[in-house]
Amino acid sequence: MRTNLLIFVFLLSANLAAFNQLPQDTYRKPLKEVLNDLERRYDINLKYDENLVREAEVLYPSWRYRSDTEETLRNILYPLDMLFTETGDKTYQITKFNYYERPVEEGRKHLEKLLASYPALPAWESRRAELRKCMLEQMNLTPLPKKTPLNPIYTSKRRMNGYTVENVAIETIPGVYLCGSLYKPAKGKGPFPAVLCTHGHASNDDLNKYGRYRPDHQYRCAMLARMGAVVFSYEMFAWGESRLQVDSEVHRTGLALTMQTLNSMRVIDFLTSLPYVDPKRIGITGESGGGTQTFLLTALDDRIAVSVPVVMVSSYFFGGCPCESGLPIHSCTSLGTNNVEIAAMASPRPMLVISDGDDWTRHVPVIEFPYLQKVYELFGMKENVENVHLANEGHDYGISKRLAMYDFMSRHLGLDINAVRDKTGKTDESKVTIENYEAMLVFGKEGKLPVNAVKGPEAIQTVLKSLQ
Repeated sequence: MRTNLLIFVFLLSANLAAFNQLPQDTYRKPLKEVLNDLERRYDINLKYDENLVREAEVLYPSWRYRSDTEETLRNILYPLDMLFTETGDKTYQITKFNYYERPVEEGRKHLEKLLASYPALPAWESRRAELRKCMLEQMNLTPLPKKTPLNPIYTSKRRMNGYTVENVAIETIPGVYLCGSLYKPAKGKGPFPAVLCTHGHASNDDLNKYGRYRPDHQYRCAMLARMGAVVFSYEMFAWGESRLQVDSEVHRTGLALTMQTLNSMRVIDFLTSLPYVDPKRIGITGESGGGTQTFLLTALDDRIAVSVPVVMVSSYFFGGCPCESGLPIHSCTSLGTNNVEIAAMASPRPMLVISDGDDWTRHVPVIEFPYLQKVYELFGMKENVENVHLANEGHDYGISKRLAMYDFMSRHLGLDINAVRDKTGKTDESKVTIENYEAMLVFGKEGKLPVNAVKGPEAIQTVLKSLQ
């Protein structure tokens, strides 16, 4: 009798607990369980990283189901900041929402809408002026800071095969130093063309393969110098020797976008101050995050005559680093903008867009490049924009990408590409000397800064404000 009573009390308690459950508790389910159910119900295949879904839960999942598969997926995933992309017949890839990335089709539609807003050249020129003004405002560069002496600091010169190298720091604003290496042709007095070489975020535990110290970066700088250009290879903000003044974490802030853009403008000031540089023949090239710097600077500074952004021009990807998208430059105007329209602001100046088949530039030949051609066609200079697409390659500045850039720069900056070709006519990088990390430092391995160097983002922002 006592046992039956205990069973009755237990069942009553369980029933009361069930009756007392709130709807959000009743219907809450693990996302993994919901995704398995969706695959069965809709006869689909869902791909995702297990770490992405492991601890996620869905509130009211069954009430979110609809007769349409994709509407159901949107109802389930969007509240969790997740997206899906159809990758095959009844197959969908689930990914985390990133503010800096949109669906490919959204990029295409945005370009179509933008293009329709400037059917003739005057409308485009008005649009470009509006974008330039807004972008500078969003980067806190309106007005541009008062230019102060660059006070370049040079290290000893190294003589290589057909070129020389010396490390240089320039004081872009008082107390803030931008470090790099200056490559020059070994012979001739100039005036030479000049090329700014920016770098991306590729890094390695080996400092010799980090940022501007990477062999692929050194190859392109030295080869351009052997072809007859003065080349300045310099660092992103809060990378390399810049970390003597700010922590590396500051690179992932909006201040990095501001400083990188301003630093690049000051590099042009530096190069054009050199008596052996032709100020009318200034080029720039960089890959990935360096590609962003390339098209941003070209859009904002008319002194750039030729640009080669590599593996970065995309209508739906805005740059995964706050140093690229951490300030709302892409929200400019009611239409918004994207990196392809920003790249188009180079028009009608010569521009080569290099893309590949394994990142966000995989669609350039069919989406982004046709748009760029139409913008250049407004000037009647469609031939000034080119695309080299390497469908079987990935996200880098590898040899085939460098070869394409050498050819383009030689044609548009008047460089001597024969100076780097062997007897068979093949472009040969073997005469370039790859230096180690310490050889390329301005302030040495001890990192001894000038006495006036300021440190920390707050101090740098104070200096910036004092110049405006």
